[in-house]
Amino acid sequence: MRSSFPKLQRSFLGLHSTSSNPNPPSSLSPSQWLLLSSSISTSRHLRQFLARAIAAGLLRNNHLHLWNSLLHSLARGPNPDLSISLFDLLRRAGVAFDNYAFTAVLKAVAAFPLPKEGENIHSLSLKLGFESENFVLNSLIHMYFVCGFHVAARRVFDLAEDSARDVVSWNSMISGYLQVGMCQEALSVFGNMVRRSITMDAITPVSALIACGRIRAIEPGRRIHSLVVIYGFDLNCFLGSSLINMYAGCGYIEDARKLFDRMPERNVVCWTSMISGYTQSGRFRESIKLFREMQMAGVRADDPTIASVISSCAQLGAHAQGSYIHKYCDANNIGKLLSVKNALIDMYSKCGDIQRAFEVFQGLAQKDVISWTVMISGLALNGYPKEALDLFSEMELSDEAMPNEITFLGVLTACSHGGLVDKGYHYFNKMVHCYGLMPQIEHYGCMVDLLGRANLLKEAKNFIKEMPIKPDVVIWRSLLFACRGKGNVKLAEYAAERILEMEPRRCAGHVLLSNIYAVSSRWSDVNKVRGVMSNWGIHKKPGCSFIELNGIVHEFFATDRSHHQSDMIYEFLRYKWLGTRHIRRRGCPLCCCCLRRSKIKVLESTKREPRRCKTKGAREAHQWIIISYTELGTAAWSITLLRLPIIFQAM
Repeated sequence: MRSSFPKLQRSFLGLHSTSSNPNPPSSLSPSQWLLLSSSISTSRHLRQFLARAIAAGLLRNNHLHLWNSLLHSLARGPNPDLSISLFDLLRRAGVAFDNYAFTAVLKAVAAFPLPKEGENIHSLSLKLGFESENFVLNSLIHMYFVCGFHVAARRVFDLAEDSARDVVSWNSMISGYLQVGMCQEALSVFGNMVRRSITMDAITPVSALIACGRIRAIEPGRRIHSLVVIYGFDLNCFLGSSLINMYAGCGYIEDARKLFDRMPERNVVCWTSMISGYTQSGRFRESIKLFREMQMAGVRADDPTIASVISSCAQLGAHAQGSYIHKYCDANNIGKLLSVKNALIDMYSKCGDIQRAFEVFQGLAQKDVISWTVMISGLALNGYPKEALDLFSEMELSDEAMPNEITFLGVLTACSHGGLVDKGYHYFNKMVHCYGLMPQIEHYGCMVDLLGRANLLKEAKNFIKEMPIKPDVVIWRSLLFACRGKGNVKLAEYAAERILEMEPRRCAGHVLLSNIYAVSSRWSDVNKVRGVMSNWGIHKKPGCSFIELNGIVHEFFATDRSHHQSDMIYEFLRYKWLGTRHIRRRGCPLCCCCLRRSKIKVLESTKREPRRCKTKGAREAHQWIIISYTELGTAAWSITLLRLPIIFQAM
């Protein structure tokens, strides 16, 4: 872009003395000239316009307002570089600029951005004494931040006189630091502004609240909220959504909801802020429920709203609800952004509908790295490792996106689930030598999981020892979990010791080790581990599962009876448990139970159904997914019923 400027400038300067139109309409007024300039869209148009302007004598006369208007018009147009070229031409022609001309050309520089041209214009403003002008100062700060030169922006701000800095200058510094991800510095500038008693406007607290939400700084956020009340700012949608985002981002979702309920007006931004806050806080049911309320309130959702609620459906496995939202998008002509399409792929994949996920993926006009990564991971997690690796090969051949670290996590997961040890090593080395990506702890965890699933426990242990980074607790959990399936008690104890060194008060290591002892019938060791947990006050969180039925997501916790149909569900469970006694006696039980002397495995039986359910409630309860844990003395047993109609329909 910059290499074309000198050639363009020489063409302009040549027009100063030689015009292609010897008899231009010099009688045009400045407003007519400005109207004529609206047709400028290319450098050729600009040359033609300038030729007529020069021939009409506009450079010899004082028409600075015309040039300023043209500079601003070009800076806002599709080709801001024309504004920079015109500015340089006018400077060479000896036109005396004012501060508005500098504001326009600095806006054009920031649009690309072109830091070298920005520095040259800054030097010219210093030479002409315009740097202390308020408009020029603010434009310089904005330009340097957009170009990524935050140190230069801070120097311009600090060297300016107090009289030159207004609230826009302070806002530019705060928002500029936000743009470059320096939230702590943004809050520091805001605090300095408050200490100097600089009168803020409604935009100032919004930028500061965004900074608080990003770094989860709740106390500064609350103080800013207090200042909003003290200054008497109206709780409009703009400010209200910023407060909601701050509280939700800091983990105070209840405070965010109270604020949301008190807002006099709520637009789509406010609804989206609250919905995404629920999603980010892991309260997915509330997110979907609020989306329904949003529809009942007659507020039309936008793409960010859809992306958030689809993410909640993905986490809950709410396939019907997610499909409804997909149809809602098609009916209302929304959800066209790639981020929404990627969320749909992720949702269908996590709900097990890999066919629909692939249909959405194939329908994308253009795919980014997230699109490829989500689809590869979805195939890997749904039992299609070969297809996942084939898709990765297709990604490598395409020029749409370059694989990143997360993409290789999906690839290694596919190798792990497919038992492809050699390919796992191949891709692990490829990400380093071919793509220059350094493996993170998650990639090492995938390799340990791959070796553990392949029953290569010794190789997994050696791999951990040779890691260039210190293994975290997830690595040791992967090894411990692999030992559980293979009954390697000695290695399990070694991994458990490493886990307990890192997390002595967490239950995961104790529970896994206890289960391994139980599988090996080492009941004294089971009692010992549980005794340690009891003495230290360590409790395992109850198991939880979800099921979507008729568009409603139901949640079940182990031994919980809060569900309104719990009596009916437990009646059905007792009935089915008693009805499978003859199967359990033959070693083909309903589920995996650890009783004191025997281990029973889950098998999908093809035996006949013993007898028909006697009650209507019991017949209806077969639609639920239930996970229930019951303590029997010192040994735990569990019943896991996944899609009861499928399991029991042929018994």
